[in-house]
Amino acid sequence: MLSALKSDLKKLASPKRAEISLRFFKTGEGQYGEGDVFIGVVVPDIRNVAKKHKDLSLADAAKLLKSKIHEERLTALFILVDKFQRGSDSDKEKIYKLYLQNTKYINNWDLVDLSAPKIVGAYLSDKPRNILYQLAHSKSLWERRIAILATFDFIRQNDFIDGLKIAKILLRDGHDLIHKAVGWQLREIGKRRLAVEQNFLKQHYKIMPRTALRYAIEKFPEAKRKAYLNNKI
Repeated sequence: MLSALKSDLKKLASPKRAEISLRFFKTGEGQYGEGDVFIGVVVPDIRNVAKKHKDLSLADAAKLLKSKIHEERLTALFILVDKFQRGSDSDKEKIYKLYLQNTKYINNWDLVDLSAPKIVGAYLSDKPRNILYQLAHSKSLWERRIAILATFDFIRQNDFIDGLKIAKILLRDGHDLIHKAVGWQLREIGKRRLAVEQNFLKQHYKIMPRTALRYAIEKFPEAKRKAYLNNKI
């Protein structure tokens, strides 16, 4: 039951950790996580609670996803990921649609990163991906991050085309969290096909936000990193 799940989370809560999370997830006025509420439960404990309540109904998981409490929303997402992975094709479609209908509640980078590849990316793995381009052009920071993070599922299968196209769309994005995601994504491509990443960088590195570039070239040899950072490629 939903009430039992919430009770289990509250038993694990720590006001001290909650204070740390409020700062770490930028919940102050004007910051990206403004107004979010934390009770101070660490991710391993949240995973354990989600596992204990993995048979929570889809309707109750949807209710939990709308909670004002960050850890409850994350628990809901862990449950949805598990249901998606265990579910039938019909179940997967329902969860995918539920996810996209509730993106306003998937509203911090950890919530996106721990769910988008495993639900949105996994669902679209063998399907048309037009929705990702809509998300990439969204006014919502979190929908744009969902677009880029979803491609991580494709990248793990050595499928880079959509990831690179979306990275190009987001190159001039104004938010640091998108810069980081783009750079991270390019780095993941480079782990699998270095030549593919380098080809993209040679075309675009001069206009990339510095943060995106630094993330993308993080694993490069020192000399090559300096060459990119000094515009000498």
